Amino acid sequence: MTDQLHLPLGCTCFKLRKLTRAMSRLYDQHLATVGLKSTQYVLLNFVAAEAMPVALLAERFGAERTTMTRNLKPLIEAGWVTLEAGADSRQRIVTISAAGRAKTALAYDAWRAAQDAVEALLGAAGVAALHRQIDSTYLQLSHLTEDVRHADPD
Repeated sequence: MTDQLHLPLGCTCFKLRKLTRAMSRLYDQHLATVGLKSTQYVLLNFVAAEAMPVALLAERFGAERTTMTRNLKPLIEAGWVTLEAGADSRQRIVTISAAGRAKTALAYDAWRAAQDAVEALLGAAGVAALHRQIDSTYLQLSHLTEDVRHADPD
């Protein structure tokens, strides 16, 4: 007989991926009206706030550097961001262009509509609680995955 206290709760990774896909679809539907995906809008806002090296942007975004480079490619091709030379020959600084600032400003209303839809569904207190839970869990997981990464000799 299986102990009721030790039954699996379900796959947390699957549940979170399902939620993030649904959330991304909502934001993407709104942002599609201005020709952006939600990830592109967020990236443009990160870079609009501060020009920074690709590696630092990836870290702040919670992504691998190679993934960040791939995600930046369409933004560079559209002329919304540029890569400038950094302190050494290997470093590239991501900088928003005037066209990127204009695109971000144009997309704000679409993003706001998506955000308003989430807040209407969950309520302001629900969204705030969700953000706190996400931030707390991310911080805890970051420490756990850093420990695993540092233990790995590769």
